[in-house]
Amino acid sequence: MTTTTAPTTYTVPALNRPVAVLGAAAVAVVVNLIIWAIGAAAGGSFEMTDKGVVSSVAPGGVILMSTVPVLIGLTVAVLISYLWSGVLRTAAVVGSVLSLGTIAMTIAADFDTASTIALSLMHVVLVPIMVIALEGVRRGITTK
Repeated sequence: MTTTTAPTTYTVPALNRPVAVLGAAAVAVVVNLIIWAIGAAAGGSFEMTDKGVVSSVAPGGVILMSTVPVLIGLTVAVLISYLWSGVLRTAAVVGSVLSLGTIAMTIAADFDTASTIALSLMHVVLVPIMVIALEGVRRGITTK
């Protein structure tokens, strides 16, 4: 006798707009602070020099740069979704491209190697966070 098991499928839960936006921002901060801690443990200073002035981007900069873009981008997308739900998938693509594209600025700065890798990873982890949040909102809208 042969038994077959149906493949496991993972779905994104339906989320309301405030939970998606605030939850994504909170997750982004927590994950990026973990990455920062790993980068710091690996010897990253998270300091750069701009026009002779040394600036540190961590941990305050990590928190700020994790929350502000996510909050602004997701808030704009979910507000527009009241009129046009198609913006959610468009926003997921645009947000992902912007997040990955801004890695170039991190690489161009004069961070040490550990800091550059950690900061670049912080940009990358924002992609699934944004996509899951926006897909959750879309599912929340379509289940109503």
